[in-house]
Amino acid sequence: MLDIQLLRKDLPAVVAGLARRGVAFDVSGFRALEDERKGLQSRTEELQAKRNALSKQVGILKGRGEDASAVLAEVGGIGDELKANETALGALQERLAGFLRTIPNIPRPEVAGGTSSDDNVEVRRWGEPRAFDFPVKDHVDVGAGLGMLDFDTAAKLSGARFSVLKGGLARLHRALAQFMLDVHTREHGYTEVYVPYMVTGECADGVSSLAKFRDDLFKLEGRDLYLIPTAEYPVTNFVRDTLLEAKDLPLRFVCHSPCFRSEAGSYGKDTRGMIRQHQFDKVEILQVVHPDRSAEAHEELTGHAETILKRLGLPFRTMMLCTGDLGFSSAKTYDLEVWLPGQSAYREISSCSNFEAFQARRMQARFKGGDKGRAEPVHTLNGSGLAVGRTLVAILENCQQSDGSVAVPEALRPWMGGLERIARA
Repeated sequence: MLDIQLLRKDLPAVVAGLARRGVAFDVSGFRALEDERKGLQSRTEELQAKRNALSKQVGILKGRGEDASAVLAEVGGIGDELKANETALGALQERLAGFLRTIPNIPRPEVAGGTSSDDNVEVRRWGEPRAFDFPVKDHVDVGAGLGMLDFDTAAKLSGARFSVLKGGLARLHRALAQFMLDVHTREHGYTEVYVPYMVTGECADGVSSLAKFRDDLFKLEGRDLYLIPTAEYPVTNFVRDTLLEAKDLPLRFVCHSPCFRSEAGSYGKDTRGMIRQHQFDKVEILQVVHPDRSAEAHEELTGHAETILKRLGLPFRTMMLCTGDLGFSSAKTYDLEVWLPGQSAYREISSCSNFEAFQARRMQARFKGGDKGRAEPVHTLNGSGLAVGRTLVAILENCQQSDGSVAVPEALRPWMGGLERIARA
């Protein structure tokens, strides 16, 4: 959520920042709410001052032994109006908060302007795509040839956009998650956590706008619970309604979980294979940091995700998303896109974002020791480190062999019991 004080002090800057991402801020709506708030607060202060003056007058009258009943009655009337004002002001603050909770974050200055993914900026790339001396297959055909990737059985169980993994591919999927967790905990300093796969609406709205993205989530019927679209939802909420000590920052967490997305509005996109599914696994890395460190932490966290791709020998490029392609809560995002020879294209495998104080304000996550000792919002960041299913897709396509087998990346073999190749039984 944006800082209400920023809107009050420099509304043109907010309007300009949101315009960069193609969002028109409702200036008249905001000003109407603010004018109403100012009117209520001004009248409340006026009534409080009048009540204080009358209360002193009551004391004087009683001290003189005079009748104070008329003044007391006036004080009582003021008290009734004050209570009504407090109720009205509380309701108005809720309306104002609801208004603000639908406004996206402001992009950082260095984020390039643009309207779509076509305007994203390549920051760097690593690795050279492999030259094949045989016809390249996509991951669907590679998996089918192995007899280990089964969409028909998944459709019988759950419908479209699900998959069943068997044998070596199921083992590879498990090994990838364990490999990622071990690298992030042993080398990058993250604490592994295990979390519920369902969160309340309050948790979901703390991370993003539930009002805007409710249809992208799977909701449990009759319960205020949603299946998590990413472990970001429960893990970020660790610090909801929390006042942290500055000395305890940064906090670093890594979590492996299934993720569930209804993909509302995405029908017709990536319907073949495992690229866009309703259920997939992800290893999420997340940091809660001091505001002075968030830009540095963003580069660090992105580098941690890049390390996984490098260890696996998978060519990729790092893209800075333009203003028009940023997620709702993000101030700056890097997407890691892995090379998929079956598609002859780079495809997203990780999204690493700096939300600055946006999520923290929604969740009331603060730390002591800010400017002049005041409590201030922490900064939150997260990224995929990596999406497990898409990493498996990348290995199937980049490591496929002419005989239909798949070479296991050397770095992954200790987690595969030394297995060097996955072949049809």
